[in-house]
Amino acid sequence: MSEGFIQARGIYKDYKIEKTKISVLRGANLDVRKGEWIALLGASGSGKTTLLNIIGALESPDQGDITFDGFKYSSMSREKSSDFRLNKVGFIFQAYHMLPELTILENVKLPAMLKGRHGEAVSVEARELLDKVGLGHRLKHKPAELSGGEQQRAAIARALINSPLLVLADEPTGNLDSKTGSEILEIFKKLHSSDSGKTMIMVTHDPDVATLADRIVHMKDGIIVESAQ
Repeated sequence: MSEGFIQARGIYKDYKIEKTKISVLRGANLDVRKGEWIALLGASGSGKTTLLNIIGALESPDQGDITFDGFKYSSMSREKSSDFRLNKVGFIFQAYHMLPELTILENVKLPAMLKGRHGEAVSVEARELLDKVGLGHRLKHKPAELSGGEQQRAAIARALINSPLLVLADEPTGNLDSKTGSEILEIFKKLHSSDSGKTMIMVTHDPDVATLADRIVHMKDGIIVESAQ
């Protein structure tokens, strides 16, 4: 694995609620190697999700720089940020974010369609991904007809449809019972150990979940306080 695939330097982020300023990130620094699985571990409010969102270009930092595979993108336009996310990043959220009116197959295909990819080849790819996560028998079902664990499996397939270089997961087992959460984490382990060797950053507050990653990065009060192999 090469050094410096992702570099975050001096990341600050504040939010204003009425007249109150809340400092969420206070100079966070992070390095991620290509093919590495990082767990961002910390209590609620430590800045984990905000740092993840900035790395994924969902938000921009107030100060600091982010570099992704040599490309600096701290302050992109909204259009360029959207293109970056669509082409480089796969997102897996705690709340699944499935579109309720679409079937699971259509939900998985959607990022590819937004990228301009249509036709049977995309359908075949989406079906293969759903097969890999154990949902080959649920293609025509809508999200409301699936359990939370099944929706999260579909979300993983959707995150992979555009072959992203980076997978970002925000509390991927947070809404699941322990058995279902363990099944989702098994998929993560297979994804990380596969030939593609995805680079992954996972936010969690659970130390047991964090131990599955290659490296645990502890966050507290908006900064990285410890990084352990």
